[in-house]
Amino acid sequence: MKVLVTGANGQLGKCLQKQSKTTTGIEFLFETSQTLDITSEEALKTYFKEHQPDFCVNCAAYTNVEAAEDYENLAFLVNSEAVKSLSRLCKSYQTKLVHVSTDYVFDGLKLSPYLETDSENPINVYGASKLQGETMVSEHMDAFFILRTSWLYSEFGHNFFNTILKKAEDRAELNITTEQIGTPTNANDLAEFILNLITADSEAYGLYHYSNTGEATWYDFARLILEAKQLEKEVSLKATFSYPTKAKRPKFSVLNKTKVETTFETKIPHWRESLVGLLKEGE
Repeated sequence: MKVLVTGANGQLGKCLQKQSKTTTGIEFLFETSQTLDITSEEALKTYFKEHQPDFCVNCAAYTNVEAAEDYENLAFLVNSEAVKSLSRLCKSYQTKLVHVSTDYVFDGLKLSPYLETDSENPINVYGASKLQGETMVSEHMDAFFILRTSWLYSEFGHNFFNTILKKAEDRAELNITTEQIGTPTNANDLAEFILNLITADSEAYGLYHYSNTGEATWYDFARLILEAKQLEKEVSLKATFSYPTKAKRPKFSVLNKTKVETTFETKIPHWRESLVGLLKEGE
């Protein structure tokens, strides 16, 4: 089986690279924005003609939520227009697509975890561009898995987890918001789920929510990082309700995982357990 992974230099792409080393029977094609620009339809056509992958995992995305407010055209180009081209080619070559989306397609006004059947209503450009990307997938092909995830972090790249660790090393004072409730998700867990999905060659296509279980504020997330690293006495961590940002964030964006857990008979780790596990792995 031949599996194309776009956006392979992002944190999810790097987690897939890490785990692919112990995955047998699959030829992985890890492509970065330098080696395969998904915003170029011609580049995609040439690539698919040459390689004809069985699966495509689309990790390529414009994910800077703040910058998307200023660069709306770029966000929609990467997160929607490019996804349309990719979906069309996947259908032409009978390539199954795993497309990664986000909890930010919701407005955050619900008080219980979001189901796949709940109405979307993004409140920022990033969320709107990702929702349009989902539409492009579902309109142009049938053999797809859309996986919405939330608050993704890992040991790779620029993310909240690594930012807190770096600031803790520098003994910087941390003011972290309690205004938003969601679920921190270890990208390694998502990568493992995706690889299992591919290995099983499942045909239970459709839209799914996948994040770690439980819920937290960003403050809770930061506090557990410091506690697990035994840095809570050395770093000043303060809770702040309001933290000004250019892009609006959903105040509540916990995802309901019942559908993915029952369909694929998978047990998803709690966010605290997964976070502590990653910190121990790095020691």
